[in-house]
Amino acid sequence: MAGRFQQYLFGYVRIRISGPFTEHFLNNCVRRGIRLWDLCPVRAGEYELCLFVRDFLKIRKLVRKTGTKVTVTHRAGLPFFRSRYRKRRGLILGFFLCIFLLHLLSGRIWSIEFSGNQTCTDEALLKYLGENNISCGMKKTQINCSRIASEIRKTYDEILWASVSIDGSRLRIQIKENEYRADAGKETDDDPSSASWKGFDLVADLDGIIREIVTLEGVPLVEAGDSVKKGEILVSGQVPILNDAKEVTGYQFRRADARITAEAQIVYHDTAAMSSVEKTYDSVQKRENFLQVGSFRFSFGGIQNNYKNWTFWGYERHLSIGSLDLPVSYGCRLASPYTPRRKTLGLQAVQKILSASFSRYKEDLEKKGVEIIENNVKIYTESQEAAASGKLKVLTPIGVSKPAKAPASSEEEKEKNTWDLQKQ
Repeated sequence: MAGRFQQYLFGYVRIRISGPFTEHFLNNCVRRGIRLWDLCPVRAGEYELCLFVRDFLKIRKLVRKTGTKVTVTHRAGLPFFRSRYRKRRGLILGFFLCIFLLHLLSGRIWSIEFSGNQTCTDEALLKYLGENNISCGMKKTQINCSRIASEIRKTYDEILWASVSIDGSRLRIQIKENEYRADAGKETDDDPSSASWKGFDLVADLDGIIREIVTLEGVPLVEAGDSVKKGEILVSGQVPILNDAKEVTGYQFRRADARITAEAQIVYHDTAAMSSVEKTYDSVQKRENFLQVGSFRFSFGGIQNNYKNWTFWGYERHLSIGSLDLPVSYGCRLASPYTPRRKTLGLQAVQKILSASFSRYKEDLEKKGVEIIENNVKIYTESQEAAASGKLKVLTPIGVSKPAKAPASSEEEKEKNTWDLQKQ
């Protein structure tokens, strides 16, 4: 590898020698310290070989002395490249300018990507980062990934975990939101180290009959076969501590967790109009092409119009080189006018629309782990609209986590027991 680099750096030529004393010529070259390589015979009395450009200038006397004929067959290396493009200075300048720009752009952040966020929108997170002087175009060396992740977790209570990393010229922010976050004003309820933390109960989020329960954490208050109402505690996060006399002396607070399956009924209702609007698009349309470089936007054309009815669509594509996102994008926007016409749908078409919507609803239920065991949904038609309505009997996971209330003190329990005895 080093030898090839040296050959390219100093330049070399490949020559063909012929004559009656070619062997004598080769011996004299070696004796004078001229480096030869890739020597190979062509025919009787003819050879091809390579040597450096600086050595090629030294063999003139040997050529005349031995009567050898020399023909250059190939030239290679930096000296010849420089000579070839000596007059094309713009090309060479552009090459080095391109290298400089790539080096400059690769040291900055040109896009910010979020993943895992549901309640916190990309726009809100981008606005927050901008307020903290974190935006596209800043240097990578100015970004402290751990500090950004920590500040995001402190600012947004619903974000449980955040990870910030740099991938090429892209800033990746991965987020895990807290599914069990408490209401606003109760920030300490979700902190086990807080003195006001009393654990979390698992509460029924719908009416049903318990079919299976596997408790992972906490004290189960229901068992298979029990009927429960919405809001009823299924598993308590307050584990009682008993003494030798089986008396409650205190509580350990936990986040209740269990796998609970219940049989429940879900009411389904969906409607569809018996007519639809059909759009007939005109052949004329407004078009705008644009090119955006950083914060500068260049537009060609426009979509300003006086159309009564029209639709708008477009696209934008960012340029990138591998994982290097460039601050350059281009795209197009179109405004297409149309003439609306109301079309009456047949019964089969409406049934097809409602059936497709119901199929998507069932697929969403299956993704959530819900199993349909009885389907009583039917389609009803009227003059203006049709409806798919009915009840579904399902086996569904049940239970949501909610902050537990503080347990009654021992004195309150005694007073309650005394009052119950007096009533009896």
